[in-house]
Amino acid sequence: MNNASKFAIAGFLLLILFLIFNPIVLIGPGERGVITHFGAVEPTPLAEGIHLVVPVRDRVTLLDVKVQKHEVPAKGSTKDLQDLKAVFAVNFALRPEIVARTFQQQGNLSAIVERIVAPQTQESFKTAVAQFTAEESIVKRPQLKDSFDTILGERLDKYGIEVYDTSVVDIQFSAEFAQAVESKQVAEQESQRAVYIAQKAEQEAQGRINQATGEAEAQRLLQQSLDPNILRKQELDNQRLAIDKWDGKLPSVNSGAVPFLNLETSEFEAKA
Repeated sequence: MNNASKFAIAGFLLLILFLIFNPIVLIGPGERGVITHFGAVEPTPLAEGIHLVVPVRDRVTLLDVKVQKHEVPAKGSTKDLQDLKAVFAVNFALRPEIVARTFQQQGNLSAIVERIVAPQTQESFKTAVAQFTAEESIVKRPQLKDSFDTILGERLDKYGIEVYDTSVVDIQFSAEFAQAVESKQVAEQESQRAVYIAQKAEQEAQGRINQATGEAEAQRLLQQSLDPNILRKQELDNQRLAIDKWDGKLPSVNSGAVPFLNLETSEFEAKA
């Protein structure tokens, strides 16, 4: 075997050893590398880029520090003891600067979700929903979500996890409460209809009263305009009757004055 062959074999063996004990580590975007020296976790993680490590001694675990989305089912009881179920979508991320400590205490990302994110989400929902009645959890949904976000954020922050946002994927009430809500809505609709009917009847009655008042006033004004003429006509009729009965003889009076008779032509005679 010549020297060239020996060098080729040696180079091949070195390549195999290099591939097996690779000292180069590539940390991709949105990742951090947690180094363990013979099992001991280094507090400072490797940032994005290329890094050299000592084979055999060092082991690097990659952790994703980008925003993750995980759906968590949760259930709890309201302040008035109504059962409430929900599914939350939690957007969170591991804090890069302390990701080594999080890994040391909780493990990799899947373990963190299972041990921390899911249980804390469920407990936070129980705490938040207990502050509201079942009806308030419907009409005050934004306040319930704000309370839940605050509680969950404080709980996960202790584990080096930052909550970016949460959303309610689904929410369900007990069948009894759903039936009660439906019955209440029906009762409110019937009550509103009864109020409407009563108001309409009152308006119609007031309209009839106003109409009757108007007609009575018109009749009164008409009567006032007719009464003087009627009285005048009756007076003239009485005078005609007296003239018809007069025998042409004047009564005797001491003063010698002639009795006065009102013989003016009335407006009724003029019209006739």
